[in-house]
Amino acid sequence: MRFFNTEGPVRSDLHYCLPPLQRWNLDDVLTLIERQKYFLLHAPRQTGKTTCLLALMEHLNREGRYRALYVNLQMYSGTTLTRAPQKPIRITPLL
Repeated sequence: MRFFNTEGPVRSDLHYCLPPLQRWNLDDVLTLIERQKYFLLHAPRQTGKTTCLLALMEHLNREGRYRALYVNLQMYSGTTLTRAPQKPIRITPLL
């Protein structure tokens, strides 16, 4: 049974919501990605930024042309890393 979520990322299979990828111009975002351009998603708190990015990640991974990854660095906000992470992250391109 779906319900209204009041915090955290929204999952459209569990929560009532607008389709995340229909809230912005997906063609424009995909063009920026294709051109290897940066883009900024700026909006007030609790307006669906994370939900939209997670939907974009799923869309890109499902297409198979890109491998998208979501990393939340909020816990490092306002801190300075003084040493390298214990386990390095290895990223390999899709062939």
